[in-house]
Amino acid sequence: MVKFETSSRLPDFPWDKLAPYKAKAAAHPDGIVDLSVGSPVDPVPALVQKALADAADAPAYPTTLGTASARQAAVDWLARRLGVVDVDPQRGVLPVIGTKELIMMLPTLLGVGAGDTVLIPDLAYPTYEAGAALARATSVPVADPTAYEGGPVRIAYLNSPRNPSGQITPADDLRRAVEWARANDVLLVSDECYAEFGWDEKPVSVLHPDICGGSFDNLLAVHSLSKRSNLAGYRGGFVAGDETVVAELLAVRKHAGLMVPSPIQAAMAAAFADDVHVDEQRERYLRRRTLLRDALTAAGWNITLSNGGLYLWADHPTYDSYASVAALADHGILVAPGTFYSPEADHHIRVALTGTDERVEAAAARLRD
Repeated sequence: MVKFETSSRLPDFPWDKLAPYKAKAAAHPDGIVDLSVGSPVDPVPALVQKALADAADAPAYPTTLGTASARQAAVDWLARRLGVVDVDPQRGVLPVIGTKELIMMLPTLLGVGAGDTVLIPDLAYPTYEAGAALARATSVPVADPTAYEGGPVRIAYLNSPRNPSGQITPADDLRRAVEWARANDVLLVSDECYAEFGWDEKPVSVLHPDICGGSFDNLLAVHSLSKRSNLAGYRGGFVAGDETVVAELLAVRKHAGLMVPSPIQAAMAAAFADDVHVDEQRERYLRRRTLLRDALTAAGWNITLSNGGLYLWADHPTYDSYASVAALADHGILVAPGTFYSPEADHHIRVALTGTDERVEAAAARLRD
């Protein structure tokens, strides 16, 4: 019998461990409030749905490079919303099939492999580690890549605002990371999918001229439409930065047939061109954040970090991670234990803001009872 064991190299898929807690929460008389994953629940903006429908007659293969309109919309958005200028829409940006795909495949696509080192955030969602494992590279969790004292590094990841904690990396730390990456010939990849959801402070892109000095050498920034535009079901995002690396990704992705479907690219262009729906969605998340933060605090949980992103990072003086998950499941509320993101986070939970207004209000009411 033929056998394949690629999956054995990968970390466990942690959400499978939530099944008994999900069953307990679902038994609540008023139903479950599932705040364990960051999957959007609000409608796809009408203008995006229209763009998708209008582009539905798409019989030809799309190009891996993507449409000029999608690339230009991404470049315009970077400048308008993040202050990132001078990205070449022809050579400096590439659409991707959701940014999780890019993070997972990046080491493999760039030829990183056995014997190579990839630095990942010490508190992070599992895809950074899984992508390195798929390539047979060694991943090393670090709080600060510039403090790493091991051997040569091929790729180092940043994530700000961070999933799960919502921590925003200060500009000085970003500048220091850029200088370190260039001095050591490391590709610094900044996952910025929550860039428009800073609450107590504003996130800064690694491609901002104040951070990168006007040069994109050794830098990639990764951006997604899943959160800002409720397009997780569409699978659309882009990577931008170092033109040499973007060209390499383009060349390899052409062979792999990694192409964003043409109707999705039309939807991407419409989404990146419009800020109104993002501002409206931001207000929804801010209301939910306030409700959940206040209710959790009143019920004895401490909220730490959580300055950006779509999560609250909480701990309880009495419970460890799974005891917290169990306690909230008794109220019909499902959350993720901190150990999904680091063994060191064994007293924390991650609470997603991605519940409907009605479900979030229900969770807040249950916590107050």
